[in-house]
Amino acid sequence: MLELLTVISLTVVAAVVPGPDFAVVLRNALIGGRFAGIMTALGIALALGVHVTYALAGIGLIVSQSIFLFNALKLIGAAYLIFLGVTMYRTASREMPAEDALAGMPPLKALRWGFFTNVTNPKATMFALSVFLQVTSPATPLWTQIGYGVIMAGGVFLWFVLVTMFFTLPAVRQQFARAKLWMERSFGVLLTLFGIGIAVTTNSTRP
Repeated sequence: MLELLTVISLTVVAAVVPGPDFAVVLRNALIGGRFAGIMTALGIALALGVHVTYALAGIGLIVSQSIFLFNALKLIGAAYLIFLGVTMYRTASREMPAEDALAGMPPLKALRWGFFTNVTNPKATMFALSVFLQVTSPATPLWTQIGYGVIMAGGVFLWFVLVTMFFTLPAVRQQFARAKLWMERSFGVLLTLFGIGIAVTTNSTRP
């Protein structure tokens, strides 16, 4: 029971702390509509499932102990976040799409944005790894650990669905419309800064 409560608590903290995942979900929900935000959340949850899988397989431990592999992962993640940030900034506009439109963001594209934002994020890697190294024990059954992974992915998905539902409410969306260009560019700058921040820490001696 203690393990379960710890996993739930860590998942809540990891989900609600603002980061690249939050920025991408918020941007896609406001620009692309509610379904785009939900698909972005699903992509993030699927990516977290990938982190959980290689944490259970022991691959995450190998990465965490290899400076070269960890820094390579960080650089890939940094490059992707910078790419997303620049893309957001360059495609920003003042025009507000129709409320029921996807605004040029098909569901699979939204899913892809969410998936790659999370799967290339080294902090997500370390989050999954820390749960299974510090919370579980060798006596914890494999199916229980898999259940923890499902809880982690499901909890993150639920949180970002709630974020999407709130920020696509007509009143909230109407407020966003007044500052659409500024906010889109802010999202772009924020993601770019996240990417730069990850890139400049690649010389750390140990994750």
